[in-house]
Order: sequence, then C-alpha cells, then structure tokens
Amino acid sequence: MLCPHCGHNDSRVIDSRDAADGIRRRRECLQCGQRFTTYERVQTNALLVVKRDGRREAFQRDKLFNSVRLACAKRPLPIGALDRLVNDMERQLLRSGRAEVASSTIGELVMERLKALDRVAYIRYASVYRSFADLETFKAELERELAAREAVGAAPQSQPPLFPLEEPPPLVVPERRRRGRPRKGERG
Repeated sequence: MLCPHCGHNDSRVIDSRDAADGIRRRRECLQCGQRFTTYERVQTNALLVVKRDGRREAFQRDKLFNSVRLACAKRPLPIGALDRLVNDMERQLLRSGRAEVASSTIGELVMERLKALDRVAYIRYASVYRSFADLETFKAELERELAAREAVGAAPQSQPPLFPLEEPPPLVVPERRRRGRPRKGERG
C-alpha cells in the first residue's frame, strides 16, 4: 500500500473495522509515520459496461462517483448522500446478475436517483448525459420536469437558498458585566 504522503510502499495496520461495504483499515507509514485510511472490498464478478459505440470496459465505481460529484457540486446535500447513491447503484448493478450493462442503463439510473435527491443536480447531469445542444433543448427539459411535478401535485422542494435574498437581522450581544472593583465614576 503506497503512502499518500511520501509514496513509500510499506505500512502497518493499526486498526481494522467492518464497514458497510467492506473493511476499513487504519494504517501508518513505516517511513514518514503519517497515518491514513484504506477501504477493502470483496472482489465480485467483473461487470462490463457497454458504451454507445459498442466498446466494452470494466465498471469503474470511481468514474461513476466523480460524474455524480460534478453534478452535485456546491449543492446543499447531506454528508454521505453521494456515497450512498453510488453504493446503492453499484449494488443494484451487481445484483442484476448480468455480466454486461449498457452505459445508457447506468445513465438513466443515475438520473432517476438524482431527480429524487436534488433536481438541480439532476438537470446538470442530464444536460451532459443527454448532450443538450442549445438553450431550447435545456428549456424543454426544464418545462417537462415542471409539468411532471405539477401533474403529480408535488410541492416545490424546500431546499434552503444558497444565497438568502434579505439580510439576516443584526446579532444583538448582551452587554457583559465587568467583574472586580468598579471603575472611577461607576461607584454609586
């Protein structure tokens, strides 16, 4: 295991614990003494992703996570929401029992889950995934989403605004009482 701090390839395990999807190990580098955490997962059957052009490549969890992370950048999401989303998707794909999965299937699953998690992240992901060519295509997708939400009768999601429109009231700090002897002129 390479140390992320100095690159040395020898470390010792300080602590091992079961994690939700594998084993969490706390390690210490034998050269620089810095500590770092690694996660081990059971190697399952290799899942191949069939690309649009017919190429096949191994499923890469990190690639999926990075694409979702980019779509959710600067969004007010709960801590760990992205990890849960990607873990659930990976589990679902592996449980399907298929050796190959179309990239379009993965993209649709991501959009379905992002739509439930955060609508702005969904639109961001959809704009890249579906290669919106112009603003009209983007506007059409937004209108379709708004119409679908109105048809269901769903109220708008109550996410806190990133930048509040009005200034918060000024913070009033009560005056602190001074301890000790009274100052000159304060005696009474």
